Amino acid sequence: MIKSWFSQGNDRSQPQVLSPGQARAGQYSASQDSTSQDTAGQDSAANGLAAQQSAANTIVVGGGCFWCTEAVFLAVRGVVAVASGYSGGIQNDPDYESICTGTTGHAEVVSVQFDPSSINLKTLYQIFFATHDPTTLNRQGYDSGTQYRSVIFTLDEEQDRVARGLFAELEAAKVFAAPMVTEIVPLKRFWIAESYHQNYFERNPFQGYCVGVVAPKVTKFRKQFAKYLK
Repeated sequence: MIKSWFSQGNDRSQPQVLSPGQARAGQYSASQDSTSQDTAGQDSAANGLAAQQSAANTIVVGGGCFWCTEAVFLAVRGVVAVASGYSGGIQNDPDYESICTGTTGHAEVVSVQFDPSSINLKTLYQIFFATHDPTTLNRQGYDSGTQYRSVIFTLDEEQDRVARGLFAELEAAKVFAAPMVTEIVPLKRFWIAESYHQNYFERNPFQGYCVGVVAPKVTKFRKQFAKYLK
């Protein structure tokens, strides 16, 4: 079950699942208790979902800086919660400073909870592949290091099947000029990132990186996937 993979809160050694109220845009704090309720401004989609999400309704992906990936998925119709975090490494309870050394093995990732009646798994993976460069090893633009690798962490066999199938389709169609290097591996654990990373682009639209990197990526996404916007 998904509960065994997710960690958050003051004691992040105790795995928990992020509820829509905890992880949704602008409301999640890494220091809040897993039983706390966030009721301010919750949209109807978040209110209508159970706090415990099944593995089939959550994906974990890394496509470079998680500020970019988070901003993209927050705009997708059917997505009810996005949280930035770290996965794939050897260090327990990682933080931003440690993963930036490139020695922990963790990638910057986002956990995306979605309503399958509004958007399907393959479409989410299509958005993921289209909004970063899956052909550059351990790099996205000027961001270089293993923490910026292209990766899909699968939570069940269905996710693995869909991810690998789409990967093969894109490779066969030569959608990208170079071979794709995206890793597709089972998720072991998702560690929630510090609270200041959550909903970063919306809270810091005029920060230099957001202006120069995140905003253009979001604009491109909104044009390419207009029919999937909230």
